Amino acid sequence: MAVVPSTSNTRLISNGLALNQEKRVCCPKKPYLLQVGKRSSLFSGRICVSQSSPQIAAPKAVANDKEKVNKVVLAYSGGLDTSVIVRWIRENYGCEVVCFTADVGQGEMELEGLEKKAKGSGASQLVVKDLKEEFVKDFIFPCLRAGAIYERKYLLGTSMARPVIAKAMVDVAREVGADAVAHGCTGKGNDQVRFELAFFALNPELKVVAPWREWDITGREDAIEYAKKYDIPVSVTKKSIYSRDRNLWHLSHEGDILEDPGNEPEEGMYMMSVNPVNAPNQPEYLDIGIVKGVPVSINGKELSPASLLAELNTIGGKHGIGRIDMVENRLVGMKSRGVYETPGGTIMWHAVRELESLTLDRETMQVKDMFALKYAELVYAGRWFDPLRESMDAFMDKITEKTTGSVRLKLYKGSVTVASRTSPYSLYREDISSFENGQIYNQGDAEGFIRLYGLPTRVRAMLEKGI
Repeated sequence: MAVVPSTSNTRLISNGLALNQEKRVCCPKKPYLLQVGKRSSLFSGRICVSQSSPQIAAPKAVANDKEKVNKVVLAYSGGLDTSVIVRWIRENYGCEVVCFTADVGQGEMELEGLEKKAKGSGASQLVVKDLKEEFVKDFIFPCLRAGAIYERKYLLGTSMARPVIAKAMVDVAREVGADAVAHGCTGKGNDQVRFELAFFALNPELKVVAPWREWDITGREDAIEYAKKYDIPVSVTKKSIYSRDRNLWHLSHEGDILEDPGNEPEEGMYMMSVNPVNAPNQPEYLDIGIVKGVPVSINGKELSPASLLAELNTIGGKHGIGRIDMVENRLVGMKSRGVYETPGGTIMWHAVRELESLTLDRETMQVKDMFALKYAELVYAGRWFDPLRESMDAFMDKITEKTTGSVRLKLYKGSVTVASRTSPYSLYREDISSFENGQIYNQGDAEGFIRLYGLPTRVRAMLEKGI
């Protein structure tokens, strides 16, 4: 934004509106009139606004350019963006802001001092809900059972967390009488879609406020300056380089040197896992108990879903399990690079897949694998509450009802390998699979099978050779 000095008390005409100014701030190519961040959809082009005057009267036709909001529930993390958003919403929408924080396992340190910080930013109250068990049981486990994985690597940590948070926000909006919800997602990312599709599905009457698609703050440095200007309590500096998202399933890292896919991640960036090179020199064996496609125990000890995942995070992190570095195709069209740590989730994923090798026949496994790709695509794209995904859950319920048993895994310096698998519903029969002759499988029967199975190949060859 450029400051243009003016001589005397100049009259400026912009789209037919005369403004008296002593100093002008020029805003090129903005489709709105600024009144310290206020918008007006009827103005476009290059306009200038008084810096010295706190208020500039707008025509009645554009006085209510923003949809009327009485109370908004903001998804609040306590970080720079959402702290600035509290003040910005109050200033630009003139409404009460209720901050909501979902505890999805991001850690106690992330939750400390949030109420003081939220109120210091201008919120009327902070609502915190512990969603860890619901998150794992109702969102992570369905994806795990389905085998959902995006673009060969990504175990959907952020994608699964957004719908459980959005669902809780809709509940809080009802409880506090809010008519709008807000989020701090950028206009370039996937999360804006995930949140808003969930809002649409659960309460289409709620208004949605998305400041990153409205305001003039263009990046981290602008947000820091805004926070300083209004004494908003934030602890970050311009040197805070990585954008992170943490929950009980994973920790993601984006930004700074990672924006160049030619750069290797710095070791000091990782927080949930040790460098595999520095992991213990002796492997650790784990027995994972599974019931109907869902892990329930570690070494015979049954735990709640959230406790089980937390324990596996600790064990897996110690052995450097679950690090991935990928360039992914975002829903909004661009590619992005992210580094993810998913120690416990990686262990679970391997355990369930290995047990399925015993309990699923070939046709079922192939269909399930095809569905897993679509399931992952739906979750990644924010369509958690779509009837299609819910219908696929019904399919997964049926075909995994016999995926029960135990898998022993070996963890060693970043790798997860299977040591053994057992299930009362195993389709593997040693007396059939053995290379020794048995009573059930007669090797001579294979000749007739091969002749019939290979008939199309044989006919095609006969045609080509004129036989």
